[in-house]
Amino acid sequence: MRPIPDDLVRAHEEWHSTYRQLAVCPHSELRRRLIRLSVQVVFHPYWRGRPSQAWAALHGARHVRPAA
Repeated sequence: MRPIPDDLVRAHEEWHSTYRQLAVCPHSELRRRLIRLSVQVVFHPYWRGRPSQAWAALHGARHVRPAA
């Protein structure tokens, strides 16, 4: 299986961050951002023709990225 693309990993990490922010301070801008990120993650071209194990790999992996 090919490695998960960086843009998909980044969108997934941003999704989790936004979700946590939304839990603390709910407002419409965060909800819109969460929806936009959900679309990026779920409909990413990486998933085309891939088995469900690829999806599990994204959710089960601990993605550690260096600080920018």
